[in-house]
Amino acid sequence: MPTTINHVTLIVDQLETAAKWYEEIVGLQSVPAFVFDYPTAFFMFPNGQQLHLSEWEDARSFRGHLCLTIDDWSGMFHRVKALGIIDLEPWGNVRQLQKGVMQMFVRDPAGNLIEFVSRPEDADKIDPAIFEDELYRKASTFPAATIFVATRPKTQPYTRANDGPTARITTRTPLPQSGAIAGRSGAGPYRRSAGPRSGISR
Repeated sequence: MPTTINHVTLIVDQLETAAKWYEEIVGLQSVPAFVFDYPTAFFMFPNGQQLHLSEWEDARSFRGHLCLTIDDWSGMFHRVKALGIIDLEPWGNVRQLQKGVMQMFVRDPAGNLIEFVSRPEDADKIDPAIFEDELYRKASTFPAATIFVATRPKTQPYTRANDGPTARITTRTPLPQSGAIAGRSGAGPYRRSAGPRSGISR
Protein backbone atom coordinates (compact mmCIF):
# COMPACT_ATOMS: atom_id res chain seq x y z
CA MET A 1 0.00 0.00 0.00
CA PRO A 2 1.19 3.58 -0.53
CA THR A 3 3.05 5.14 2.38
CA THR A 4 3.33 8.78 1.32
CA ILE A 5 2.93 11.18 -1.60
CA ASN A 6 6.21 11.38 -3.50
CA HIS A 7 5.31 14.45 -5.55
CA VAL A 8 2.47 16.39 -7.15
CA THR A 9 2.79 17.78 -10.68
CA LEU A 10 1.09 20.99 -11.77
CA ILE A 11 0.84 21.96 -15.43
CA VAL A 12 1.79 25.54 -16.28
CA ASP A 13 1.87 27.52 -19.51
CA GLN A 14 4.99 29.62 -18.75
CA LEU A 15 7.51 27.66 -16.70
CA GLU A 16 9.83 30.52 -15.75
CA THR A 17 6.98 32.74 -14.54
CA ALA A 18 5.38 29.96 -12.51
CA ALA A 19 8.69 28.73 -11.08
CA LYS A 20 9.60 32.23 -9.91
CA TRP A 21 6.18 32.53 -8.24
CA TYR A 22 6.53 29.27 -6.29
CA GLU A 23 10.06 30.15 -5.25
CA GLU A 24 9.63 33.83 -4.36
CA ILE A 25 5.97 34.16 -3.34
CA VAL A 26 5.24 30.72 -1.86
CA GLY A 27 8.79 30.23 -0.58
CA LEU A 28 9.50 26.71 -1.84
CA GLN A 29 13.08 25.48 -2.27
CA SER A 30 14.05 24.71 -5.86
CA VAL A 31 15.99 21.49 -6.41
CA PRO A 32 17.68 20.01 -9.51
CA ALA A 33 15.18 18.56 -11.96
CA PHE A 34 15.56 15.57 -14.22
CA VAL A 35 16.25 16.48 -17.85
CA PHE A 36 13.21 15.62 -19.95
CA ASP A 37 12.26 16.66 -23.47
CA TYR A 38 9.89 19.28 -22.02
CA PRO A 39 10.40 22.13 -19.52
CA THR A 40 10.31 21.13 -15.85
CA ALA A 41 10.97 22.63 -12.43
CA PHE A 42 11.23 20.72 -9.15
CA PHE A 43 10.63 22.09 -5.65
CA MET A 44 11.01 20.37 -2.29
CA PHE A 45 9.05 20.67 0.95
CA PRO A 46 10.82 20.37 4.31
CA ASN A 47 9.50 16.80 4.70
CA GLY A 48 11.09 15.70 1.42
CA GLN A 49 7.93 15.65 -0.68
CA GLN A 50 8.15 17.53 -3.95
CA LEU A 51 6.14 19.78 -6.23
CA HIS A 52 6.90 19.43 -9.93
CA LEU A 53 5.98 22.00 -12.57
CA SER A 54 5.73 20.97 -16.21
CA GLU A 55 4.97 23.21 -19.17
CA TRP A 56 2.16 22.06 -21.46
CA GLU A 57 -0.90 23.56 -23.12
CA ASP A 58 -3.47 21.71 -21.02
CA ALA A 59 -6.88 22.74 -19.74
CA ARG A 60 -7.11 24.03 -16.16
CA SER A 61 -9.43 22.74 -13.45
CA PHE A 62 -11.81 25.26 -11.89
CA ARG A 63 -12.03 23.67 -8.41
CA GLY A 64 -9.33 21.00 -8.35
CA HIS A 65 -6.45 22.27 -6.23
CA LEU A 66 -3.29 21.67 -4.25
CA CYS A 67 -3.43 22.55 -0.53
CA LEU A 68 -0.33 23.89 1.25
CA THR A 69 0.08 24.49 4.98
CA ILE A 70 1.69 27.89 5.57
CA ASP A 71 3.74 28.76 8.66
CA ASP A 72 3.13 32.53 8.36
CA TRP A 73 -0.45 32.49 7.08
CA SER A 74 -1.18 36.13 7.95
CA GLY A 75 1.90 37.31 6.07
CA MET A 76 0.90 35.18 3.08
CA PHE A 77 -2.64 36.60 3.16
CA HIS A 78 -1.42 40.19 3.01
CA ARG A 79 1.09 39.32 0.28
CA VAL A 80 -1.36 37.56 -2.05
CA LYS A 81 -4.12 40.10 -1.40
CA ALA A 82 -1.75 42.86 -2.52
CA LEU A 83 -1.13 40.84 -5.68
CA GLY A 84 -4.87 40.49 -6.27
CA ILE A 85 -4.75 36.72 -6.73
CA ILE A 86 -7.15 35.50 -4.01
CA ASP A 87 -9.95 33.63 -5.80
CA LEU A 88 -13.36 33.49 -4.10
CA GLU A 89 -15.24 31.87 -6.97
CA PRO A 90 -14.49 28.14 -6.61
CA TRP A 91 -14.85 27.60 -2.84
CA GLY A 92 -15.96 30.92 -1.35
CA ASN A 93 -14.51 33.53 0.97
CA VAL A 94 -11.43 33.46 3.15
CA ARG A 95 -12.57 31.82 6.39
CA GLN A 96 -11.66 30.10 9.62
CA LEU A 97 -12.33 26.38 9.89
CA GLN A 98 -12.39 24.03 12.85
CA LYS A 99 -9.52 24.27 15.38
CA GLY A 100 -8.80 27.81 14.20
CA VAL A 101 -7.37 26.78 10.82
CA MET A 102 -7.50 29.63 8.28
CA GLN A 103 -8.29 28.92 4.64
CA MET A 104 -7.94 30.84 1.38
CA PHE A 105 -7.54 30.00 -2.29
CA VAL A 106 -5.29 31.72 -4.83
CA ARG A 107 -4.39 31.27 -8.49
CA ASP A 108 -0.81 30.76 -9.57
CA PRO A 109 0.43 32.51 -12.74
CA ALA A 110 -0.74 29.56 -14.86
CA GLY A 111 -4.25 29.58 -13.37
CA ASN A 112 -3.85 26.56 -11.07
CA LEU A 113 -5.88 26.82 -7.88
CA ILE A 114 -3.80 26.66 -4.68
CA GLU A 115 -5.26 26.46 -1.18
CA PHE A 116 -3.31 27.97 1.71
CA VAL A 117 -4.21 26.84 5.23
CA SER A 118 -2.69 27.71 8.58
CA ARG A 119 -1.58 25.32 11.31
CA PRO A 120 -4.02 24.72 14.20
CA GLU A 121 -1.35 25.71 16.70
CA ASP A 122 -1.10 29.14 15.05
CA ALA A 123 -4.74 30.08 15.64
CA ASP A 124 -3.79 32.79 18.14
CA LYS A 125 -1.19 34.26 15.75
CA ILE A 126 -3.62 35.28 13.02
CA ASP A 127 -3.65 39.03 12.37
CA PRO A 128 -6.95 40.32 13.87
CA ALA A 129 -7.32 42.74 10.95
CA ILE A 130 -7.98 39.78 8.65
CA PHE A 131 -11.26 39.06 10.45
CA GLU A 132 -12.42 42.56 9.47
CA ASP A 133 -11.26 42.26 5.87
CA GLU A 134 -13.85 42.33 3.08
CA LEU A 135 -12.56 38.99 1.77
CA TYR A 136 -13.20 37.23 5.09
CA ARG A 137 -16.51 35.65 6.03
CA LYS A 138 -17.30 33.76 9.21
CA ALA A 139 -18.01 30.09 8.57
CA SER A 140 -21.10 30.37 10.80
CA THR A 141 -22.64 32.86 8.35
CA PHE A 142 -22.62 30.37 5.49
CA PRO A 143 -25.79 28.31 5.02
CA ALA A 144 -25.23 24.93 6.65
CA ALA A 145 -25.46 23.18 3.29
CA THR A 146 -22.57 25.15 1.82
CA ILE A 147 -19.95 24.57 4.50
CA PHE A 148 -19.44 21.12 3.03
CA VAL A 149 -20.12 19.86 -0.48
CA ALA A 150 -23.90 19.65 -0.57
CA THR A 151 -25.13 20.32 -4.09
CA ARG A 152 -26.84 16.90 -4.19
CA PRO A 153 -29.46 15.45 -1.83
CA LYS A 154 -27.17 12.51 -1.08
CA THR A 155 -23.47 12.01 -1.81
CA GLN A 156 -22.95 9.31 -4.41
CA PRO A 157 -20.26 6.71 -3.59
CA TYR A 158 -17.42 5.73 -5.85
CA THR A 159 -18.51 2.92 -8.16
CA ARG A 160 -17.06 0.65 -10.81
CA ALA A 161 -18.33 0.35 -14.36
CA ASN A 162 -19.34 -3.31 -13.90
CA ASP A 163 -19.67 -5.80 -11.09
CA GLY A 164 -17.36 -8.78 -10.71
CA PRO A 165 -13.61 -9.43 -10.56
CA THR A 166 -13.03 -8.11 -14.08
CA ALA A 167 -14.79 -4.80 -13.47
CA ARG A 168 -13.02 -1.77 -14.85
CA ILE A 169 -12.71 1.44 -12.86
CA THR A 170 -14.67 4.23 -14.53
CA THR A 171 -12.39 7.07 -15.60
CA ARG A 172 -12.52 10.08 -17.86
CA THR A 173 -10.98 9.97 -21.30
CA PRO A 174 -7.34 11.09 -20.91
CA LEU A 175 -6.19 14.34 -22.48
CA PRO A 176 -4.28 14.05 -25.75
CA GLN A 177 -0.54 13.75 -25.22
CA SER A 178 0.49 15.30 -28.52
CA GLY A 179 0.09 18.94 -27.54
CA ALA A 180 3.01 21.20 -28.39
CA ILE A 181 5.19 22.62 -25.68
CA ALA A 182 4.31 26.25 -25.17
CA GLY A 183 6.58 28.38 -27.24
CA ARG A 184 9.97 26.68 -27.48
CA SER A 185 11.88 23.51 -28.23
CA GLY A 186 14.94 21.80 -26.76
CA ALA A 187 13.50 22.05 -23.26
CA GLY A 188 15.73 21.61 -20.25
CA PRO A 189 15.15 21.92 -16.51
CA TYR A 190 14.42 25.20 -14.81
CA ARG A 191 17.35 26.73 -12.96
CA ARG A 192 18.43 30.10 -11.60
CA SER A 193 21.49 32.02 -12.64
CA ALA A 194 24.12 32.70 -9.98
CA GLY A 195 23.41 35.43 -7.44
CA PRO A 196 20.60 36.14 -4.98
CA ARG A 197 18.71 38.54 -7.26
CA SER A 198 19.60 37.00 -10.58
CA GLY A 199 17.10 36.33 -13.32
CA ILE A 200 15.65 32.97 -14.20
CA SER A 201 17.38 31.08 -16.96
CA ARG A 202 17.34 27.67 -18.61
